[in-house]
Amino acid sequence: MIAPAVHDLALEYEGKLNVAKLDVDNDPDIAAKYGIRSIPALIFFKNGQPVDQIIGAQPKPALKRKIEAVLES
Repeated sequence: MIAPAVHDLALEYEGKLNVAKLDVDNDPDIAAKYGIRSIPALIFFKNGQPVDQIIGAQPKPALKRKIEAVLES
């Protein structure tokens, strides 16, 4: 549902962030490690540590605001 927006933002912020996708059905241990109980879930990492997240579908402008906030922090 949010994949097209995430893809567009990954291209827009290329070189400033990395985007990865996790199939929670195939990797339940990683999902549990980060407390993912609902999808879609976006976790923002800085220096290898989670710093923020979005749970549930959000419009592209909301995703962009969150990315900007994480990059500026």
